[in-house]
Parts: sequence; structure tokens; C-alpha cells
Amino acid sequence: MKISVTRVSATPLGPVWVAVGEKGLLAVHTHGEQDAFLGDLQRRFPQAEIAWDTPPALAAGRQIQEYLSGEREQFDIPIDWSVLTPFQRAVLQQTFAIPRGETRTYGEIAAAVGKPRAARAVGRAQATNPMPIVIPCHRVVARDGSLHGYGGFNGLETKAWLLRLEGALE
Repeated sequence: MKISVTRVSATPLGPVWVAVGEKGLLAVHTHGEQDAFLGDLQRRFPQAEIAWDTPPALAAGRQIQEYLSGEREQFDIPIDWSVLTPFQRAVLQQTFAIPRGETRTYGEIAAAVGKPRAARAVGRAQATNPMPIVIPCHRVVARDGSLHGYGGFNGLETKAWLLRLEGALE
């Protein structure tokens, strides 16, 4: 497997690391250093051959940079859904379908995937989302509408910032 990676430097969140495989996006990291990012990729894809700054990674990085600067409203980056477990895939596909400027609760996502009592499992699937921002786990909120959990750079502060960027939070 070949994986193309790049570092997007100029974003409001600081550096963002992006990995794209032959079938689409594999990872977006909004925190950590290059070594941590590459270590995560090696754990997930031990046989992968890494190439830096190839056109697929640069194109994905450009879209993320445009999104975070407010120039882009949605992504057209292909996503490699095959790297997710079936439950995580179902949850993150529901998450991916949440329109910009809207939110859903963990319980609503659980019901949508046919597991109405699995809100906590939905939260775990969100917490392990390997492609935040593009798969907008920041759009998933607690039952009362409050912000709960975000593993990206600066945690809930970043989740709130992303929701404000999209007009879902004042």
C-alpha cells in the first residue's frame, strides 16, 4: 500500500497532517508532531510505503486549508471507508452526512445506525475518528446540545471554533 502524506502549515489550528491512500483519505491529524503522525500511520498500516507531498496529499491538504480559512464549505476528498470497522464506518458515514451549520446528538447518530441505545459507543467511534474535520465529528454534541469531547488540537475550544466557523454556534 502506498500512502501519500503532507503537512499543511498555515491553518488557524496550527499544522495539520494529512495521509491519502490509493482509495482515498486515511488520516487527518490536528495535533502532535511529525513523528507521532508517522508512528500512528505505521501502526495502522505497517506495510505501507510513505511518499511525501504527492498530488493526492497536496490536493487534500489544500482543501483542508481552504476549509479552515473559510474559503471552502465542503470537501470533495475521496474517503477510504474500508479502513474503518463496520460500526465505526456506519457511525462516521452518518457523521459525514451532517450538513454544515447543523449538529446531531450522539443518540441521534446511534438511532440512525440502528443502535438506539449505543450513544456511548457512538462517542467512542467519534473519539477514534481518524479523519476529523473532513468527517465532521465536531458536529456531534451531547443530548442537551452542550459540547462534549473532542480529541483534536485544543479539545473543546477547537470544537467550538469549528462550529462557529460553520455557523452552528454563536
